Amino acid sequence: MHQRPLGRSGLAVSRLALGTMTWGRDTDPDDAADQLKIFLEAGGTLIDTADVYGDGDAEAVIGSLLDHLVPRDEVVIATKAGLTPHGYRHRDASRGNLLRSLDASLRRLGTDYVDLWQIHGYDAQTPFEETLSALDHAVASGKVRYGGVSNFAAWQTARAATWQAAYPGRAPIVAAQMEYSLLERGIEREILPSAAALGFGVLAWSPLGRGVLTGKYRNGRPVDSRAASEHMGAFARTYLEPRSSSIVEAVVIAAAGLGVAPVEVALSWIRDRPGVAAAVLGARTAGQLQGALRSEQLTLPMEIAMALEDVSAIEVGYPEREGSNYPEG
Repeated sequence: MHQRPLGRSGLAVSRLALGTMTWGRDTDPDDAADQLKIFLEAGGTLIDTADVYGDGDAEAVIGSLLDHLVPRDEVVIATKAGLTPHGYRHRDASRGNLLRSLDASLRRLGTDYVDLWQIHGYDAQTPFEETLSALDHAVASGKVRYGGVSNFAAWQTARAATWQAAYPGRAPIVAAQMEYSLLERGIEREILPSAAALGFGVLAWSPLGRGVLTGKYRNGRPVDSRAASEHMGAFARTYLEPRSSSIVEAVVIAAAGLGVAPVEVALSWIRDRPGVAAAVLGARTAGQLQGALRSEQLTLPMEIAMALEDVSAIEVGYPEREGSNYPEG
């Protein structure tokens, strides 16, 4: 599998990442082990997780697998902190909470450092400087190698990256993990231009449009699908609407013409978008992961890539249009 630099940093990551949001909940340890083996055999290196995935169980599963499946220095572990779904605050990016969360993540992962640590959402109740000082401390302590953010708005991401670059010794922002797929292209308005200007890489989560781009929902909702599950239903149903259906049909037609599966087309398109360092695969089963990894053998013909870009195009207006290369309208 191809390796790419994460932004302008010295950290190289596989251009497909293994997501673990369902580990410890919908994906049991045995299935997780099968997924990790398949991913490693394909040349993957980047494992993405968070302290809230499975209430910490995803990190614990990863830690148990690292003991015997792969040497620690042969994988890139990325985790996140700052979401507090069970507390009185939904987000807590205070210095105290972030550093406590990091220590807990390290214990569950069974390692003394993570390669990439990301702030998992903007916290308006905590001074920005305090949040970023926690990132500086984590890197200086050796517990974190590189820092990033996730699900920040464009101005928040740009402010963080600029603040961290303004003074020697601060930990640079090297990554922004954002939702990005043919069904959700909002980051093209401001995040991707910011990444190009400020030197951070984008990790695209849910590159299959929360599973909808696989085509599995074209004729209903399978009983074993995310859309039919109690705790993930609302997550998947976001894209079960007419606009998404037309995009899915375009992906299915392209896949039929190329003799591949829709998942391969959708992943190949997002993987090769400018500014994307890696697409994060959130497979529920080993079979799903194997199907997704076959996209590594596919490069979309330019005509198909452009057709998919056209059918999924988003409206760009003022002020984004003013600062872009879009033609005057």
